[in-house]
Amino acid sequence: MPELIDTHVHLDDARLIKDLDLILARAREKGVTKMINIGHDMESSRSSVHLARTYGNIWAAVGIHPHSARDAREADFHLLEELAREDKVVAIGEIGLDYHYDFSPRPVQREVFQRQLEMSIRLGLPVVIHQREAVRDTLDILQEYAPLPYGGVMHCFSGTVDIMEQCLELGLVIGLGGTVTFKNARETKAVAAAVPLDKLVLETDCPYLAPHPFRGKVNQPGYLPLVAAEIARLKGVPLDRLIAACAATARNLFQLPA
Repeated sequence: MPELIDTHVHLDDARLIKDLDLILARAREKGVTKMINIGHDMESSRSSVHLARTYGNIWAAVGIHPHSARDAREADFHLLEELAREDKVVAIGEIGLDYHYDFSPRPVQREVFQRQLEMSIRLGLPVVIHQREAVRDTLDILQEYAPLPYGGVMHCFSGTVDIMEQCLELGLVIGLGGTVTFKNARETKAVAAAVPLDKLVLETDCPYLAPHPFRGKVNQPGYLPLVAAEIARLKGVPLDRLIAACAATARNLFQLPA
């Protein structure tokens, strides 16, 4: 089987870090050879860099999630840029807008999102984008920088096929994870069937959003084959072909070694 690359993990989460070596061993047994640990605030961004320094098969993304935007200080942006210059930092993220919870005021979310988009361009890095109930503002902001010169991922994509096509036009690829295996995820399944094979990356978002039959439990990278199998079924392509294409896209986008 070709290598599986999990492009979105949170291994520094308390539910995973205590058993990390065991979790990584299980992932290797399932063919998951590379992972990108994603920052969502300053602490997790530092943790992501630490994990990337410590483990040869982990890379890092650093960023301030919209939930944490209200806490961002000027010094944090300078520190974030320093972290982003580390050798194994391959993206700015997880960044974006979340109007579902509104943990940060919307104008603050938009400002912090834009500043990090500008940072990504300045540093020559792709972005990992979170969007929830803010699709119009997210796309409008991205349009200001389109096409994104270094690309990016629309993480945990939950929109329609039309929105997916707009994301592709902006220079993004689509990240799909455990939700594609949920029986009621009709739109996500439709997107999985429609997205071009070379515009797709696989992710678990562990410890969140475990795929069926582990829904509601702690997710881990070793469950990524379940996501790949469902997408291959929906697309009507051989599993090995799907995995190889997603891995090639991930390696190209994040400049990962072969």
